[in-house]
Amino acid sequence: MESVAEKVESGSSDDGEIHDSETLQFITFRVGEEEYGVDIMSVLEIKGWSETTRLPNSPEYMKGVINLRGVIVPIFDLRLRFSMGDTEVTKTHVVVIVSIEGRDVGILVDAVSDILTIYEHDIRPIPDVDESSRSEFLKGLVTVNERMVSLLDIEKLFHVGELENIEGIE
Repeated sequence: MESVAEKVESGSSDDGEIHDSETLQFITFRVGEEEYGVDIMSVLEIKGWSETTRLPNSPEYMKGVINLRGVIVPIFDLRLRFSMGDTEVTKTHVVVIVSIEGRDVGILVDAVSDILTIYEHDIRPIPDVDESSRSEFLKGLVTVNERMVSLLDIEKLFHVGELENIEGIE
């Protein structure tokens, strides 16, 4: 069976035809047993975990802030954001620094997995099963080598007001 990466390289699909659909790249990472991806164009940096400074009156899922080369970056616990419990941070955890509406934000994840290249038409819609808080943050789903990857819409992950409140501390 041909993998998605092989399909991208060859330009073929399951029906054997060549498609001119746009290819997209995502950085994939794990949170618990789940695998997620964010558009590679929004990723600024991937770094190991470092201690944060907690801010008063910040959302529960915000671990705190770090100073990244003179820029104050809020770090959000994706596990807590998705109501999966608090992350017990270890040295193996990773922070993915992304740009959301011109603002640098860190997302705490368990591990970075891969760079995924897919065709835009391979992204499947989220099924309308329930009102899960996680599904509102998803762009779609893609199957890669027998595993399901949920593609995040990072703009919907955080409310603009949360980022604006943090803006004043720089």
